[in-house]
Amino acid sequence: MGPGAQLPPEIQLAQRLAGNEQVTRDRAVRKLRKYIVARTQRATGGFTHDELLKIWKGLFYCMWMQDKLLLQEELGRTIAQLIHAFQTAEAQHLFLQTFWQTMIREWAGIDRLRLDKFYLLMRMVLNESLKAVKMRGWGERDIEQLLELLTSEILHEDSQAPNGVKSHFLEVFLEELTKVGAAELTADQNLRFVEPFCGIAARTTDSLVLHNITRGIFETIVEQAPLAIEDLMRELAAQEGEDEGSGGDQESDGDESSEGGREHALPPREPPAGSPEQVGDDEDSTGPVLQFDYEAVANRLFAVASQPGTPSQNRKRLYKVIRKLQDLAGGHFPEDEVPEKACRRLLEGRRVRKAKRRWLQRQAQSQRGEVREETAALSPDPSLGGERKGRRRPERAGPGPRTGARGRKGPRRRSRQPGRAPAAQATAAGAQELKRKKKRPLESG
Repeated sequence: MGPGAQLPPEIQLAQRLAGNEQVTRDRAVRKLRKYIVARTQRATGGFTHDELLKIWKGLFYCMWMQDKLLLQEELGRTIAQLIHAFQTAEAQHLFLQTFWQTMIREWAGIDRLRLDKFYLLMRMVLNESLKAVKMRGWGERDIEQLLELLTSEILHEDSQAPNGVKSHFLEVFLEELTKVGAAELTADQNLRFVEPFCGIAARTTDSLVLHNITRGIFETIVEQAPLAIEDLMRELAAQEGEDEGSGGDQESDGDESSEGGREHALPPREPPAGSPEQVGDDEDSTGPVLQFDYEAVANRLFAVASQPGTPSQNRKRLYKVIRKLQDLAGGHFPEDEVPEKACRRLLEGRRVRKAKRRWLQRQAQSQRGEVREETAALSPDPSLGGERKGRRRPERAGPGPRTGARGRKGPRRRSRQPGRAPAAQATAAGAQELKRKKKRPLESG
């Protein structure tokens, strides 16, 4: 490309999206949306795979440069909603594919301080992708295409996705599916959403993927079972109330006074905002929950876990989940939990439990530090020195002869050392013999 040639519009937009000024980046995001709408409206238009990769690289660094939590949430929502600017399902599919490929490629370069904003971006893009399927009526073909895209790019054995992307995706998948489709999806449709994870959990050789699937998908289904049953009972009670109300209206006669009719037509009094009644209602309401046919999920898991090629550790882990699902299908809650306790534990969340655990650890460390300080204060100062444990021998009043080992007075003889050399012993014996020879003539005279 010559020096005077103009850059393609995708590269120009990517450069502006990664600019230093926030005003420039915001303007580039708005222009990008208009550009996507204008280009995908044409029958011969559309984007190639490389062009969308360039656009996503600019969007990635646009999110990278954004500071402040509220602005990050707003920008992440704006970027995720770009999927609705594409006019065809194929273009949306390619847009999502290039997004996950960009996240996988750039994940290793994200520092610790910027992880949260990209976790948020992945959650929002997943949410908007589910909304796109919802807008098309939860078609079976659309669901299969979305699940095939997600599993092939993130969870497949040949995928280069890092563990952080895999773990976060499996952690938020059911949460976002609940937000988008819990009020509309049936048990059969929900089974279709979790069916690909059954095969992956049975075939994978990655223990981390197996743990995240069982914990984030199947055990979450088990934990939400009490809430799902309560939600179903509320729906049945509401339907019965509507039927009774319609029957009562038909039986009521028209002889009531106009004043009584006006009083009957008044809506029920709502508690004021911030009142204890309103706060209690907000705490008790948990929203709709995904409904599952637990026996069908257990049968599907058993079909893939019982195959000969399933690793033993995978089979053992999945059989535990299957037993829990079979208990739920038989009407038995795991660990004899009542719905209130399960609801309370579910609403606490993992982050709350981790924060509480860290707080307890800090309290324990501070208490241990106080005990050490008290012990150090009560212990004697080593600089002053301590008394000797042994008793000192009393000194003699004056000098006197020392007593030997056998009670004799005088200096103590040295005992013969067992390690004495043989030459020294021979020399001593010769000296004693010479003394005896000298004494003999004197005695005879």
